[in-house]
Amino acid sequence: MTADQPRTPPEDTPGTDPALQPVFVLVRPQMGENIGAAARAMLNFGLERLRLVDPRDVWPNPRAVAMASGAAGRVLDHAGVFADVAQAVGDCDYVFATTARDRELTRPVVSAERAMEQARAMAAEGRRVAVLFGPERTGLENDDVVRANALISIPVNPGFPSLNLGQAVLLTAYEWRRHNVAAPAERMEFGRSEYATRIEVEKLADHYEAELEAAGFFFPDTKAAGMKQNLRALWGRMTLTRAEVQTFHGMLRQILRKRG
Repeated sequence: MTADQPRTPPEDTPGTDPALQPVFVLVRPQMGENIGAAARAMLNFGLERLRLVDPRDVWPNPRAVAMASGAAGRVLDHAGVFADVAQAVGDCDYVFATTARDRELTRPVVSAERAMEQARAMAAEGRRVAVLFGPERTGLENDDVVRANALISIPVNPGFPSLNLGQAVLLTAYEWRRHNVAAPAERMEFGRSEYATRIEVEKLADHYEAELEAAGFFFPDTKAAGMKQNLRALWGRMTLTRAEVQTFHGMLRQILRKRG
């Protein structure tokens, strides 16, 4: 058995002791590639505590290392290897089991979102949480599931409910991070510009109005005032960056230059 403590704390998972991150336990995984994909998905979302129960292929596994892709190799380096589920979760206070099948067991069934919300709350109290993921071909057996306090159900297509092991790990890890890192629902990416000021937009409107006036656009005179108001309202509704304002100025200058 090897230690499953992270070598260094995940870089931006604030507010949680790395030792109290949920432990992701892959039960009897069959393919090294899927173990590597799981490790990569975990590190994508700031998790490093991985345990393996009776992996089918030789361990350490070169295919897992190749699939983990660089930095995620450290998750594999510190993965604990156990003979059975009981040993793998023996130091944990609460265990979730992921399953796509109905079980004849009395257990709470929660979404991945709810499970990781609960895991975060338990971690804040100093409690250790584990999440079980079953083998690729069969999923967890009832003998594994009975060791869990609750089941995680992911709302997949009932006609094709089987998730790849790496996918199941990724979805759960994403929900963990979502409850630990504040991320805005929407933001604007400016590149190398920023929003134009109201004065800059007003000057752009002045530029166009002056040239349209010279071109005789505002006709007849009885409608000119309303036409100008409509154009001002149009500019006011547009959310322009400074680069876009300069582009509009440049477009108009070029048109005028070509027309002499």
